[in-house]
Order: sequence, then C-alpha cells, then structure tokens
Amino acid sequence: MSQYYDMGEETLWNPSNGASRLFLRQVAVFKAELGLASGIGPMENDESRIDPVAFGSFVDALLAWHRRTSHAIVSALSEGFVSTVLVLAERAGVEVDRAWLDDSATDPVEDVQASSRTGMSVPPEDGSRGLWLQEKSRVLSRSMPR
Repeated sequence: MSQYYDMGEETLWNPSNGASRLFLRQVAVFKAELGLASGIGPMENDESRIDPVAFGSFVDALLAWHRRTSHAIVSALSEGFVSTVLVLAERAGVEVDRAWLDDSATDPVEDVQASSRTGMSVPPEDGSRGLWLQEKSRVLSRSMPR
C-alpha cells in the first residue's frame, strides 16, 4: 500500500505507508519546533494535500532553523527530514529562500555542539553546508517515487 502527497492535480510523492507515517510524525515534530503550520494536510483516504503558500513558509523557516544549528546530533536528526522537504518543495515549484545556501550569513547559532569529537559525518564547515544539503536532497529524490 502507499499514500499520496498531492498539490492540485499533481502527485509530488507516493511513499509506502510506513515511510509516510514516519514522515508525518516528523512533520508534527518540526511544526512544534518551529511553531508554524506546515501546509501538509492530514492523511485522509491515503491522500494528503499540500498548500503551496503555507508549505513555502514552513520550508523557509525550517531551512533557517537548520542553518542556525552547529550541533552534530541536531543536524543528524534533522537533515533527512530537511532533505525530504526540499525534494517536495522542488517538485511543487515552491520558491524557497535560497539564503540558506549562504553559510556566511550572520544568523545567531542556537544549538552549539559542546565537543566536535563526535566521529559522525557532519556537513562541511567550509561554507558549503547549504550546498551539501542541497546535494543530499538531489540524491534522495531518486528514492522518492511519484
């Protein structure tokens, strides 16, 4: 079985029930974290409608939030969701704020890693973190059927 994420007459994503259930639970987590509606409607009859305006605002806020963290665990926990949302935004033709690509921005950092000795794969610290995340979303897109 599968479920559908649609905008208008176009299906943006047709994941399995399990992937969809996990995604929707993460949507709820990030809605609470950001204090903002996601624009992703409830799953009814295996279909969720996406409101492009609300979704665009959610994506912009999510990207700004993600850019403000330098905590390896927070980044690791959120980057899969952020990448998935970027794929949906691109497929929906939703214009998102590309400032998130600019890692030289002076946004205040909210979550700071106490120790950088995590041994985890983390985004590069050379100013290309946004491009790294964008590339992850491109790769992920290949695994997201329509």
